[in-house]
Amino acid sequence: MPLTIYDTLAREKRAFEPADKKRVTMYVCGPTVYSYAHIGNARAAVVFDLLYRMLRHEYGENHVVYARNITDIDDKIIKAAQETGQSINEITEKFAKIYRDDMGALGVLSPTLEPEATGHVAEMVALIEKLIAKSAAYVADGHVLFSVDAFDNYGALSGVDRDEMIAGARVEVAPYKKSAADFVLWKPSSDDEPGWDSPWGRGRPGWHTECSVMIDAKLGRMIDIHGGGQDLRFPHHENEIAQSACAHDGAPLARYWMHNGFLRMGSDKMSKSLGNVVLAHDLLKDWHGEVIRWALLSAHYRQPLEWTDALLQQSKKQLDRFYRLLDEIEFSDQMDPPPDSIVLALCDDLNTPEAYAGLHELRDIAGQMEGRARIAAIAKLRNAGRLMGFFHAKPSQWFRGADSDAIDEAVIDALLKERSDARNSKNFARADEIRDQLAAQGIIIEDGPQGASWRRE
Repeated sequence: MPLTIYDTLAREKRAFEPADKKRVTMYVCGPTVYSYAHIGNARAAVVFDLLYRMLRHEYGENHVVYARNITDIDDKIIKAAQETGQSINEITEKFAKIYRDDMGALGVLSPTLEPEATGHVAEMVALIEKLIAKSAAYVADGHVLFSVDAFDNYGALSGVDRDEMIAGARVEVAPYKKSAADFVLWKPSSDDEPGWDSPWGRGRPGWHTECSVMIDAKLGRMIDIHGGGQDLRFPHHENEIAQSACAHDGAPLARYWMHNGFLRMGSDKMSKSLGNVVLAHDLLKDWHGEVIRWALLSAHYRQPLEWTDALLQQSKKQLDRFYRLLDEIEFSDQMDPPPDSIVLALCDDLNTPEAYAGLHELRDIAGQMEGRARIAAIAKLRNAGRLMGFFHAKPSQWFRGADSDAIDEAVIDALLKERSDARNSKNFARADEIRDQLAAQGIIIEDGPQGASWRRE
């Protein structure tokens, strides 16, 4: 079965056919590095990591080029520097590293390329000059603005009516604009703000300009897949399409457009204005990255995802059941071919609910087998999970995982030895007391032929 994906622009699922099977290209809008990434940002990173894994499986690891940018110049970054007294470089380097580390803990593979906006300002100036020459942009009050009237298909991706988007305050209404929907390509910088020299004075590029240029510079004029969160469809991706098409004589920016759904906190979309933002960095203090990843992929990527503590707890319990079975075979980092059932599910527009059902079925089948057949079935389960970014932890460490407030492993091991000594000396009352003491702290002791072992509840 060929890989099919839902193309936001076409409004339908389409069989994926790259322009060149030897160089499949994908670009996903990355973080603006001024603060910690919230769990909604993490959903996009995990979803497109899964797509990246599927593309590598289908076309080969060396034939997929995935670029995820770093926005390291932005008004939010400037504000953070002014408020903290830190330099912009200190802020962007700090939070770029935290983002990479946090996403890595969620099983997100490093992209092939990670272009930074500040490394492509000269190309951005060149793009803007080209748009001005083609009468698709104009200079006004120190700004350079794109004229949306120059692109007849403006709004096709998002389906947003221009009057509605203005009424909804989705665009900045400014007196220097010819049309309220026109957007900034270049803006002036004050003396205390970072800036670059340009034909229009010292300034800095607009956000939308950055991504179009980095795509062209790193991947080429037209790419196979452009992805991001649903909130980026308008205005960001809409504006990318317009400026790129006008600069490149109508050539499409991407062959396929993909967007993941919102993450919701109860009945509300997560947002800073509502004060219900959950940071991935904070969640990783209490939960293993695979638990968070499982939760993020539990709903189909295009659907809203209700984020609750119960979802995390349920995800942990499901993974525990898999890891108990995986503990029966020798741990290996080897990546073997996954079973067809999981591949087919994911080829259907990344149908993770169906893939999860397939994982449970593989677990149930393995649980009914014995001997070598059981070992082979468990290995097959592991291969299936690893395609999706799971089952990379050693089971022994998985069950010993702890949060910052949990009892220390050294203390547990010492109590386990004391319990063994008590049992050997037939002091069963003390042995039971230790078992109860550990159980009260969520530590389960399991006695076996090789002695006692422990895991966290």
